[in-house]
Amino acid sequence: MSTDAPVPFFTGAASIRADWPALEARLRTVAESGRFTFGPLGRELEQAIAERTGAKHAVAVGNGTDALVILLRAAGIGPGDEVIVPAYTFFATASAVLHVGAEPVLVDILPGSYAMDPAAARAAITARTRAIMPVHLFSQMADMRTLRELADEHGLLLLEDSAEGIDMVMGGRHAGLWGKGGVLSFFPTKTLGSLGDAGMVLTDDDEVAARARRLRSHGQEVDGSYEYLELGYNSRLDEIQSAVLLTRLGTLSAEIERRAELADRYDRQLAALAPVVQIPWFAETAEPGNPVYYVYLIESDRRDELVEFLTAHGVGTEVYYPRALTEQPALAQLPGAQHPVPVAVAASRRAVGLPMYPDLTDQQVDRVCELIHRFHKETP
Repeated sequence: MSTDAPVPFFTGAASIRADWPALEARLRTVAESGRFTFGPLGRELEQAIAERTGAKHAVAVGNGTDALVILLRAAGIGPGDEVIVPAYTFFATASAVLHVGAEPVLVDILPGSYAMDPAAARAAITARTRAIMPVHLFSQMADMRTLRELADEHGLLLLEDSAEGIDMVMGGRHAGLWGKGGVLSFFPTKTLGSLGDAGMVLTDDDEVAARARRLRSHGQEVDGSYEYLELGYNSRLDEIQSAVLLTRLGTLSAEIERRAELADRYDRQLAALAPVVQIPWFAETAEPGNPVYYVYLIESDRRDELVEFLTAHGVGTEVYYPRALTEQPALAQLPGAQHPVPVAVAASRRAVGLPMYPDLTDQQVDRVCELIHRFHKETP
């Protein structure tokens, strides 16, 4: 084992220490108010996120997965519907579709962006297709202009799993606002992270927003009258997480800039290993977009050996994702999991995330890069 200081895959300890004076003041307000579930700070957060993203409505919920489920239901997706989703993404993208009684149809991705291949989506459309739901992964958005044109051509809803998409913009539109709606996740490791679970539905549609607000509170009419119009969920964002997120919004722009600096440092040191190591690159899209580095993802044919080597030397990594969704036991037998997805499968065998967060130091990045060079020099 290495005697060097470990480089964790993620830690936000230094950021929390820096934020603590402002955060403590907000937490004291929560404690003294006696209101701990969704309340004034939650509404303030909704307004702040709406202003930052340009969304007409931002609806705070308990977590990113709930946001997906609520968005799907609020948009009218249900039993008998098919929703086209990429085969390379977090499990919740597909499971949310199943939770509303619809069927996910899994299609391949484009190299580089790890986003839905519009040609594969087109080929998967059937008479039962109701929606296309791309995912914005790691650092860039899917080709939303092309996907929206496809959805419009076939009279389909366009929804977005934009859980990682805070501050990602394409063609002047924030992630989540190219169609009927999208979502944000504020899981602690996200670009804007809470200290627990938290999520948000984004939409410009008044009816979708009204239903999302109803669904997050058991289906209750939003006036608090205890009149329940449908079965909903208990998914109200708590005031403590709202306090955390409001505080962290103040440093989000600076932290995104720091992530870009770290990504550039990785790029400059790892580029020489091409083609053995593939560093992030950006797929061509119909509209220009801006990168926001949530994860720094590389690919290697010897991914598993490299992970073992880095782990032995105290460097944390995360395999995103070890199986394409077509290979997940809970999904593999679904009719919608039968499309060939060779790019997604290849990514699942090759891709690994390296440490990427604002608290990471230049010296830690240098250490990770030095170890990756050592691995390829010492273990040919």
